[in-house]
Amino acid sequence: MLRSSAAMLPSPSSFRSLLRLSRRTTIRLPNPRLPSPPLLADLRLFSSSAPSGGDGWASYDPFTDTLGPLASASAAPNPDAPADSGAWRVYDSVAGRFVTQTPSSNSDREEVGKEESVEEIVKGKARPSGGKGEGRWAAVAGARRAGGKAAKAKVSYVCSNCGEGSSQWWGVCCHCKAGTLTKYVVPPEHDYAPEAEGSHHVIRSWIPQKSKEMVPQSLRDVTKGFGQAEWRIPLPGNFGMEIARVLGGGIVPGSLVLVGGDPGVGKSSLMLQLASIVSDGSVDDESSPVVYVSGEESIEQIGNRADRMSIRSKNLYLYSSTDIEDILDKIQPLSPRALIVDSIQTVYLRAFAGSAGNQTQVKECTSALLSFAKLTNIPVFLIGHVTKTGDIAGPRILEHIVDVVLYMEGERCLSHRLLRSVKNRFGSTDELGVFEMSENGLQAVLNPSEMFLTQHDSDSEILAGLAVAVVLDGSRAFAIEVQALCVSGSRSGQVVGIPSSRADVIISVLMKQAGLKLDDSTIFLNVVSGFKLKETAGDLAIAASICSSFLEFPIPNDIAFIGEIGLGGELRTVPRMDKRVIAIAKLGYRKCVVPKTSEKLLKPLNLDIEILPCNNLKEVINIVFRPEV
Repeated sequence: MLRSSAAMLPSPSSFRSLLRLSRRTTIRLPNPRLPSPPLLADLRLFSSSAPSGGDGWASYDPFTDTLGPLASASAAPNPDAPADSGAWRVYDSVAGRFVTQTPSSNSDREEVGKEESVEEIVKGKARPSGGKGEGRWAAVAGARRAGGKAAKAKVSYVCSNCGEGSSQWWGVCCHCKAGTLTKYVVPPEHDYAPEAEGSHHVIRSWIPQKSKEMVPQSLRDVTKGFGQAEWRIPLPGNFGMEIARVLGGGIVPGSLVLVGGDPGVGKSSLMLQLASIVSDGSVDDESSPVVYVSGEESIEQIGNRADRMSIRSKNLYLYSSTDIEDILDKIQPLSPRALIVDSIQTVYLRAFAGSAGNQTQVKECTSALLSFAKLTNIPVFLIGHVTKTGDIAGPRILEHIVDVVLYMEGERCLSHRLLRSVKNRFGSTDELGVFEMSENGLQAVLNPSEMFLTQHDSDSEILAGLAVAVVLDGSRAFAIEVQALCVSGSRSGQVVGIPSSRADVIISVLMKQAGLKLDDSTIFLNVVSGFKLKETAGDLAIAASICSSFLEFPIPNDIAFIGEIGLGGELRTVPRMDKRVIAIAKLGYRKCVVPKTSEKLLKPLNLDIEILPCNNLKEVINIVFRPEV
């Protein structure tokens, strides 16, 4: 049966003709080592120098590519066969007939084998030979597949906002409706598939492995002699304590931390100061090397910033590179205590296609650094770019890979910076770090509760329309100033720092339930220092500021307001009233207006502050806006 040539025959009729010819045709060979064409898998061959024990007949074995004697031969040699001992016949499946070919000497065949390449065999220039450099059919087929019709490059459009992808251009993202689609051209699979083995396979060659194989261990064995205080890397000083608060008590060895924020908010300065603190060590711990790697700046530029911030750490090493493998190879002799990469969008892995910053590179680089952190127990900090909406750029899976996600917030025109924890596998996400940007870098704010307050005299006229709200951000309590301005006229008002829908509800409740004639007044609302008041605990302060401006009655500067307003004008309690009142008492306030339902909760505190409980807005107006006798 002609197994190897069945797929190459032009038609069934040619196949039957080949079977008939294979039964009648014999071919003389000068040497039994000369191969027969693989197309004739079951073709019987006659040799003038048959092997011993044979009768002059030979058979070609397509599996071993050798000639062997037949056990018995019932057919006689064909007298019409070519008499030339240096010739053989080959069936051409394209032409549908047998052709006669004459080989050269053994030395000629060896030279031909050395000079002829697979490309020449594909083009039909090479001829079959039995030398050392003989091109096999498998190589020809492989060359034809590689040099055949070129595979088309795949084109995808990925949204830089939400990370969703599409194979067609729709103008806007079908998921988030944002016009932030970016075109990515993925090369054909055979161009990069042999190398793209996955980050967990690629890193095995350049990440140090542990000495013994890891095996499952019981929880008792893992936690034996384990202490939380000694496990984490401490961060001394006021600056370090603010970062440690957000991280949950310190840096966890082997953790992967992602830090995001708007451009220019101070992410690089924060990480450079953190590297200095970790490298210097605590009082009881010796200093250890820390490597700060930047793909955006040179080491001279980083050194200039460190000099401006008065950083003189001896064990702080700077390196500028964008190749992950090169970075980890260079830091291995140092055995650093921590690694900082600025930023994840500038580094790449050579085993994966695409430029640095695309979806594949960002994902695989993060996965490789995660594996590196877990294997070496070295914490890794990554700085990430953000999109126009403030989210970290790259695929959404990036935030699922890392252990901790931190966001740095702050306005460029203001000096205060907030470090917020969005995800933390080792601590709470309610903590908040407060810093102030100065010429020497970031400085920790010791009393953040009063940073949004301004100093006013008790008899100042600008206190009309100003009220103080107490809000919580994470576990921190802040005193926020809310300003209101009521002007007669039909102009459209403006609200800054307060949701417009919430402000409209409070104004409507004042008109309906409190009886204020605000129909002919244009109201402007503003939150001081650019703070965004999203919590409902500031409703009472918003209503008090509007009443103060409309009645032209200044609010004393020692009164604070805490509470939510319902549609019926009633005051509702808010979570953690005790923490809010304690924070406002520490700032020196003597009175605090709260809902009536929270009076029992606040009595056991015995604070040096007068609690003014109220049921509704009318009681608030009667207590606060009455002339003193």
